[in-house]
Amino acid sequence: MTEPLKTADIQLIQRIIPHRYPFLLVDRVVEIDGTASAVGIKNVTMNEPHFQGHFPGNPIMPGVTIVEAMAQTAAVMVGVALDMADRELLVYFMAIEGCKFRRKVVPGDVLRMTITTLRGKPGGKVWRFKGVAEVDGEMAAECEFTAMMDLPKE
Repeated sequence: MTEPLKTADIQLIQRIIPHRYPFLLVDRVVEIDGTASAVGIKNVTMNEPHFQGHFPGNPIMPGVTIVEAMAQTAAVMVGVALDMADRELLVYFMAIEGCKFRRKVVPGDVLRMTITTLRGKPGGKVWRFKGVAEVDGEMAAECEFTAMMDLPKE
């Protein structure tokens, strides 16, 4: 029998990753399957600061923030699976590869990010993930990224 999927609300997310406004880019993680996979949600709103300049009169979420939102979802997944709440977990990009952007993401969209772990294990520092971001079932972006988990000393 498999364990039930876990979730993370905004309070738990903030106990796992250090990001805060205006750079906290995941609102909820609705499915966490251990360290194997997760699904995060980002509600895209017009009051986000990047829309003032990207682009005036035609607001589009920058691709780099979509990738960052996927990475934050991955960090939350690992943090929940490894019980890292309140442990000052830091995560650093090491590589971002194969990014493809398929559709604009605009205010009012709900970005659904599916993260799959390609490499990584509890206690390991280097993890590799595949991320796919969708809006209304349509792919907006995809990429693979490698990150170093800077776990606090015991």
